[in-house]
Amino acid sequence: MFPLNDTEPNRYGGSLPVMTLAIIFVNALVLYIDDRVWETTNVAFYVLLFRRAFGSIPQMILGQTGGGALSSLTAMFLHGDILHLSGNMYALWVFGRRVEDACGAWRFLGFYLASGLCADIISTLFRYNSSIPSIGASGALFGVMGAYLLLFPGGKIRTLILLGPVPLLPKLQAFWIVFYFLFLQLIAAYRLLIYQMESRVDYWAHLGGFFSCFLVFFFLRREAFARYLSKTPV
Repeated sequence: MFPLNDTEPNRYGGSLPVMTLAIIFVNALVLYIDDRVWETTNVAFYVLLFRRAFGSIPQMILGQTGGGALSSLTAMFLHGDILHLSGNMYALWVFGRRVEDACGAWRFLGFYLASGLCADIISTLFRYNSSIPSIGASGALFGVMGAYLLLFPGGKIRTLILLGPVPLLPKLQAFWIVFYFLFLQLIAAYRLLIYQMESRVDYWAHLGGFFSCFLVFFFLRREAFARYLSKTPV
């Protein structure tokens, strides 16, 4: 199941999601710089600079060493490779446009960062003894997906489904898509907790980001918030 795009028009602003595009650009730029540093320095320096200084490492955050809490912010803009970046930014494009429209550009940025910080707090609490850096925007993106579900529960997402030789492109209700991905994170996080395992994927950050979606109500436009309270489609 691959969500492709939201099918509904924006209500409040223009059709161009300026902040969503800006976040995508900044993340791509950081990955480019990251790659250049990797190519031009030795491995030890690279790991020290970009992973231990800017990645979120629970041991270092709780020990108040390295970048400390600031790394919870910088880690959001680091990605392991182009596939990691592409998957996250594609999800941001699919779900972020209408959430940004309901918030406004700068409020959307505030919500995005707040979701990422909450995701990292949850991740740090569950991985408190880990020395593995957590990087990526996926915690913030799960917050955006959760906000989309709250604000547009009847929203339709054009989705690519590969069940046979002929791909399907139905418009699925956002509920089914978001909860499909949430269910996968819950199962994986449960296994990590029960078996005390480490993983290259930070499922706890995903869950923390998703359940921070309620913060979006602090960042909505007044009109959007009024429509939500009156049970009018946002």
